[in-house]
Amino acid sequence: MHVHQLPSIQKKTQRIGRSGKRGSYSGRGVKGQKSRSGHRIRPAERDLIIRLPKMRGFRNKQKDINEHVLNLNLLAARLQSRAKGPAPLAVNHELLREAGLLHKNFRGIVKVLGTGDIAFPIAVAGLKVSESAKAKIQKAGGSVT
Repeated sequence: MHVHQLPSIQKKTQRIGRSGKRGSYSGRGVKGQKSRSGHRIRPAERDLIIRLPKMRGFRNKQKDINEHVLNLNLLAARLQSRAKGPAPLAVNHELLREAGLLHKNFRGIVKVLGTGDIAFPIAVAGLKVSESAKAKIQKAGGSVT
């Protein structure tokens, strides 16, 4: 007995679309994506993503804004205990990190805004300061450089 003489264990699949019983369209209908071989319909999620608004411009990605904003009332609350006597307290990046107002690895720009009031003098150095904050700091006896 040879291999080709063994009884068939698995039924052969019928090849359709090559004339014969199924005809030329092979039960797929006429034309269109679904009648072609290897067809793949795009998932609905892809269409939803395409409809989302995009930021325009060449390689325009959402940039990490490396700027931190502090208000005067927050500075006054956190630095009240550090202010000693009439001498102005020197406010810079290092002091803000020690006071917990900045992350220890923050290397960006810090801007002081004029929301709130400050009762003790501070000397701001190396920070951006708004006009209203500058006026309130100078009114309290401090300075901005």
